[in-house]
Amino acid sequence: MMLVQEPATAKFDSMPRSAVDAGLADIVAPVEELPGKIMTYLQRTPLIAHRDVVLEDKSQSALEKAVILLRAHTGQDFTLYKRNTLYRRIERRMGIHQINKMPAYVRYLQENSQELDLLFKELLIGVTNFFRDPAAWEELRKSILPAFIASRPDGQALRAWVPGCSTGEEAYSLAMVFKEAVEKSKPRKRITLQVFATDLDKDAIDKARKGFYPENICADVSPEQLSRFFKKEDHGYRVTNEIREMVIFAPQSLIMDPPFTKLDILSCRNLLIYLTPEVQKKLIPLFHYSLTPGGILFLGSAETVGTFSDLFLPINNKSRIFRRTESPLRIEPVAFPSSFSAGPSTATEVHPAPKAPASLQSLADQLILQQYAPPTVLVNDKGDIFYISGHTGKYLEPAAGKANWNLFVMARESLRYELSSAFQKALRQKEKVTLHGLDLGKDGGGQCVDVSLQRLAEPGSLRGLVMIVFTDVAAPPVAKPSGRPLKSHVRNVRLAELEQELLQVRGEARTIHEEMQTSQEEFRSANEELQSTNEELQSTNEELTTSKEEMQSLNEELQTVNTELQAKVDELSRASNDMKNLLDSTDIATLFLDRELNVRRFTPQATKIIKLIPADVGRPITDLASDLRYPELAEDARDVLQKLVAVEKPIAARDGRWFTVRIMPYRTLDDRIDGVVITFANITAAKTLEARLRGDHAILQKQVAQKPHDLKPPRKR
Repeated sequence: MMLVQEPATAKFDSMPRSAVDAGLADIVAPVEELPGKIMTYLQRTPLIAHRDVVLEDKSQSALEKAVILLRAHTGQDFTLYKRNTLYRRIERRMGIHQINKMPAYVRYLQENSQELDLLFKELLIGVTNFFRDPAAWEELRKSILPAFIASRPDGQALRAWVPGCSTGEEAYSLAMVFKEAVEKSKPRKRITLQVFATDLDKDAIDKARKGFYPENICADVSPEQLSRFFKKEDHGYRVTNEIREMVIFAPQSLIMDPPFTKLDILSCRNLLIYLTPEVQKKLIPLFHYSLTPGGILFLGSAETVGTFSDLFLPINNKSRIFRRTESPLRIEPVAFPSSFSAGPSTATEVHPAPKAPASLQSLADQLILQQYAPPTVLVNDKGDIFYISGHTGKYLEPAAGKANWNLFVMARESLRYELSSAFQKALRQKEKVTLHGLDLGKDGGGQCVDVSLQRLAEPGSLRGLVMIVFTDVAAPPVAKPSGRPLKSHVRNVRLAELEQELLQVRGEARTIHEEMQTSQEEFRSANEELQSTNEELQSTNEELTTSKEEMQSLNEELQTVNTELQAKVDELSRASNDMKNLLDSTDIATLFLDRELNVRRFTPQATKIIKLIPADVGRPITDLASDLRYPELAEDARDVLQKLVAVEKPIAARDGRWFTVRIMPYRTLDDRIDGVVITFANITAAKTLEARLRGDHAILQKQVAQKPHDLKPPRKR
């Protein structure tokens, strides 16, 4: 918690006023009230004393209501944030307002929309600075970026994305490091970088766009970078146009809005640590999708790619810098932000309970499953294996080549044909399908097996899967010939086998014929739908062609307007420079006020009369300290606005100086009054001479009043 003394009560108010203007103050009060507020804050009972504390039901319900209020007020959903983070930030706000119960704080949120804005800012945690973790940035500058640039063709425009950029320090750091790496490349390449920097906080984005930072950034930025990439101004530094034009800022939610794509660099540092592990597991594949092959992923010091080591190869594991790789093993689709599910984020965190000692029944069940239960396989409707129970080596074996966990690829050749036919039958009907006495062939050692296939409807988590059970059975005995020749017996056995195979083939052919007829009907229907879709697509294509021509025409108009606007901006910039140089060359203190008497602009000479700093633009003139003995300044300015008649007065300063204060209406080019202009002309020398002449005149009058013979010439000065 940050407490700041009320600037009005401070003899020197620059430091507390700077803290207040920066938006860092939680409590602003007179200095004599601050100790009591600190004691009250420290005496509060923490909402969570440590990470494993479980909130009571009322507090959990109140937390859910607070998240709902935030979503309704700001449009942002914080259910995907870590619960401990939510607890800590809400507890901090409760401590500031001296509220002990979370339901009471929720009622306070419902009654004060301003507190919702403050809590929203609190949850964003905009902690950042230039070149955070300097060692990682140095590694990026010296070795990683030069090698990355060397692998890219000359003239290429690279793209980078900095999600959660806060006030822009990280985005500008990346632009500066890239600029230095390009300049050191041999031969120097003409490669450019466009940085997209996004954040939830629109106020932080507005500050980042200005590119103005306080003087204390010199602790993080080297003197060479400070002189090269920054311009010194009053009370701080501003990023040069060379770096500012490389970065585009925009408000965006990483977990709700679509991502940027075709990126070469993605720098997401110290943002994932605030999100739940489930969201992190969805964001890492999303980052892989957004990057081009060989792209760079730059994470924070406490972040990692987790189990996705097949998607990213560490370039420098200590610095958390990774390179995108092509992973042939990942077949899951990438989850985009629109499909992110919050889950029970506001509920109490579930921690693994200590394992109870195994009971006799559980041990017996486990032993029975391992020793006596038949081998079982669970597959989906395409035959992809999800789960295997028991030893299935006699029936399934991995195929040579690329790993493929599909039932029909792994099934032994003697089972494959019958298994495929029965599998399709099991998918069509709800009853169990059983194959009896299938011969495992030579590799099975004459063993036979019964195979049962059934599509599961319960439980719900297994619905749609097919369970396949293998049960070993004894081979049918071979009858010995009695009185018949051996050849005749063998021939009869062979005929019986062929008849059985023929019946099976006929059944399979009938099934295939029925399936083919069904498929033909489906294809015929699909063909009609495709023809209809093709006609719609042709119509849509014609509309798109027309729209394309209109867009091209509109684009030409926009380019023309953009050229005109650029010319006007250049003209305005020249006029602004001329105006500034004119005001500075006159050496006359000038102050511009708007219609509400708020400061609009002032010259450097005016700061020697009125205590003005650049941050005072927009503040009322009545709030500013002045050396002039002129309490009627605001009143005279209002009279000028009302009567449109200039006012001119000689005014003395507290240090003995004199000024002619002239207040005139501020008249725009379209003849509209939009404030006042106040000039301060220094007449101290004239006033000093006037006082001297008045003294000499008084002496002469006194001597004239005396007798003629007493007249004496005036004393020389």
